[in-house]
Amino acid sequence: MLPIILCSIISISIIAERFWSLRREKVLPKHLVANVWSSIKKDNLQRADIEALSKESALGQILSAGLLNRSESRERIKECIEERGREVVHDLERFLNTLGTIASISPLLGLLGTVIGMISVFAAITQHGVGDPGALAGGISQAMITTAAGLSVAIFSLVFYRYFRRKVDGIVVVMEREAIKMVDVLHNNRSQHMKSKDESQAESDGKATQTRAGKTKK
Repeated sequence: MLPIILCSIISISIIAERFWSLRREKVLPKHLVANVWSSIKKDNLQRADIEALSKESALGQILSAGLLNRSESRERIKECIEERGREVVHDLERFLNTLGTIASISPLLGLLGTVIGMISVFAAITQHGVGDPGALAGGISQAMITTAAGLSVAIFSLVFYRYFRRKVDGIVVVMEREAIKMVDVLHNNRSQHMKSKDESQAESDGKATQTRAGKTKK
């Protein structure tokens, strides 16, 4: 019975911690993406701002990986985001394997308690015979209680394990979508910047050519 109680304590602790860590405002802040896009368009993102962004939330960590490499090619930006994304997903799934393990072993612990209880029953029968119900009741009650406790802990843990797995999957989908959007924004912003630079250079070259032509006529 003691291992089942220990499993229940660990399970409750993990569930409470995951509820706190997977809050939407902690993982996917509401206005984070809009603020990042605004800064990208204004081209006023400094390295200190990006480092602060990475410490703000899980989504911020992924976006910061792309922003730190925004001068690289599109493929390189995606690679950096994917690498950081794997680390972030690993953090989001922290302790979930433990919770799943508890959901799996709790019924087995309950079954073990049942077997031990039945062994006690047969030992009592050997000593007192079948005519003393009180001697048998202790082993039977132990068998039933441990089975019920093991199943209760398993059901409770499994429900929240599935819930948190689904929640993490949903968070990952949102982060991937926002990261892809940011890659497109960075790529388009850089393309526009290069186009403007080329146009400015062409205009400067044209003015220089006109100036030289004017001097030649004189």
